[in-house]
Amino acid sequence: NWGEDIMQETMKKRGICEIVLRAVILCVGLIIAHLGVTLFLLADLGADPFNVLVQGVFRTISTVPFLSFMTHGYTHICICLLIIFILLVTDRKYIKIGTLICMVFGGPIIDLFSVVIKPVLNADSNIVIRVVSLAIGCVVLAYGMTIVIKSDSGTGPNDLVSVVLSDKMHKKFSIVRVIVDVLFIVVGFVLGGKFGAGTLICACLVGPVAGVFLPVNEKIIEAVVSRFIKK
Repeated sequence: NWGEDIMQETMKKRGICEIVLRAVILCVGLIIAHLGVTLFLLADLGADPFNVLVQGVFRTISTVPFLSFMTHGYTHICICLLIIFILLVTDRKYIKIGTLICMVFGGPIIDLFSVVIKPVLNADSNIVIRVVSLAIGCVVLAYGMTIVIKSDSGTGPNDLVSVVLSDKMHKKFSIVRVIVDVLFIVVGFVLGGKFGAGTLICACLVGPVAGVFLPVNEKIIEAVVSRFIKK
């Protein structure tokens, strides 16, 4: 099956130690990225672009009687699984174990950070503090996201769209990310999703910042791997 094929192909290229090391690096990036997401969300200035799409899809399907059991969380998971399925059919080299790690553990990480941060940052906080937190959150998200991508152990399901398109079109990730985020916002809005100023800031900021961090983190990660893995 596809899972065994992917694992066998990965094992041919890398030993167990390198796979584990890259997975650990991915998890570090995942934690950093979701710290940024938490700061972004608690600023309460609008959902991130992908979640505008999720909101829109959720509000659309919630009007269908036999889909009334669907929650926002289930809708998010279903859209991520759909993205993964499409890529498994079209080009499965982009789907790795880290993609599933991102999908499974992203939500719980946000919940953990929220418990700590929410007492000092919420919708009642000073607007200046919230805007600054939003901007910092976007930068932290972009930094963590680039670690995840350059760990080469898999990518978050929603980031896969930008990664694949930038590779296939031979365009800079920063440009493609902005286009994809705007597309998420537009489709989500048409379907009934809501967005705010923070959503637009995220769409315009995360891609360009990630574009700056990608080559830097690639060099750092490859240096770390070379240091600990002797080939």
